[in-house]
Amino acid sequence: MPHLAHFAINADDVPRAKKFYEKVFGWKFSAWGPPNFYQIQTGKDDHTQPALGALQGRRNLVPGQPTIGYECTISVESIDDTIKAVTANGGRIALPKSIISGVGALVFFKDTEGNVFGAIQFDSAME
Repeated sequence: MPHLAHFAINADDVPRAKKFYEKVFGWKFSAWGPPNFYQIQTGKDDHTQPALGALQGRRNLVPGQPTIGYECTISVESIDDTIKAVTANGGRIALPKSIISGVGALVFFKDTEGNVFGAIQFDSAME
């Protein structure tokens, strides 16, 4: 079945954004194509792992700003460690940590470029 195979992070300051994601998630970046364009490796080199998707009513992850575009959420081992890493590396909390019963802990951030993304620590029962 077709699945989400790619995402892009838009940045005004590509080196700053690259450093942020390297420090927060340990992602690897490889220069590819035009200047300031990188491929991102977020895990093992395996193109068969589908992402879980959702269709939902539009919401404001940042107060007063309807979310336009795709909403990406990154699975993490520790939501509290991720909150610390994001804020220590120039990111900000956009929507505080909340608990989704039977799923896990979820928080939304703004990266150094103003992009909003989520991080989720799944409940151990979900793994």
